[in-house]
Amino acid sequence: MFSFEFMQNAYIAGTFIAIVCGIMGVYVVGRNMSFLSHMLSEIGFSGASFGIFMGWPALNGMLLFTIVSSVLIGRMSVQASRREAAISAISSLFLGLGILFLAISSKNVSYATNILFGSVIGISRQEVWQVLVLTIVALLFIFFMYRSLKFDSFDHIGASVKGIHTNLVSIIFLVVLALSVSTAAQVVGSLLIFVLLTLPASAAKFVSKTVSGMMLFAVIAALIGVWLGLYLGYVTNWPVSFFIATIECAIYFGALLFNKNK
Repeated sequence: MFSFEFMQNAYIAGTFIAIVCGIMGVYVVGRNMSFLSHMLSEIGFSGASFGIFMGWPALNGMLLFTIVSSVLIGRMSVQASRREAAISAISSLFLGLGILFLAISSKNVSYATNILFGSVIGISRQEVWQVLVLTIVALLFIFFMYRSLKFDSFDHIGASVKGIHTNLVSIIFLVVLALSVSTAAQVVGSLLIFVLLTLPASAAKFVSKTVSGMMLFAVIAALIGVWLGLYLGYVTNWPVSFFIATIECAIYFGALLFNKNK
C-alpha cells in the first residue's frame, strides 16, 4: 500500500489534518460553532468552484472564500443573537456563487465530486506541503493564543470582564478555522469536514474534563478515523469519507456509553 505515492501523500496529509482538526474541534465545540464549521465546509466548496473557474488550484479558491466569509461573519456576529442569521446569509450567498462558478466552468462534474467528497488519488506532493504549511500556521496560532482562546471559548463573559479582546480573538479564530476547513477538505471533502471538527471533540467531552485532555483524545480519535479510513478505502475502493464518518460516529457513541456507565 505504501509503495504507491498517492497513499504516502494521503497518509502524510491525513495525519496533519487529523491533528489540526482534533485541536481546533475542541474550540469549535466549546464555542458552540458546530453549525459554523458545517457552513464553512459549504463555503469551501464554493471557493473551490471559483478556483477551478479561474484556473487556480482548488485549495487557493477555498482559502480565499473561507477566509473572507470568516471575517465577514466575525464582524457581523458580534452580538450572539445575530450570529446564526449572519452565518446563514453569508453562507447562502457564497454557496450560490459556487453553483454559478461551477455551472460556467469548463471543467466536468467529476471536479465537483472531488471537492464535495474528497479524492485520495488526487492528493499531490505539492498539496501535502500546502497542508503542512497551513497546519503549522494553525498550531502556531493556538500556541501563542492558547490562554486567551481557551478563556474566551469556555467562559466568554469572564474573558470580557478580564479585558480580553474577545471580538479580535473570535475573528482570528474564525480565520484559522477557515484554514483548517480548507486544509482538511483535501482528504475528506468539504461536505464531511465537520465530521473531523466536531465528532472527535464532542466525544472528548465525555472522557476528559480538561481542555488539554480533550485535545489529546480528539487528536487520537481523529487519527484513528483518518488512518483506518484511508486503509479501508484502499482495500475496498469505497469512499474514504464514508469510513471516516462511520469510525468517528462509532467513537462518539462509544464515548457516550462510557460516560453513561461511569
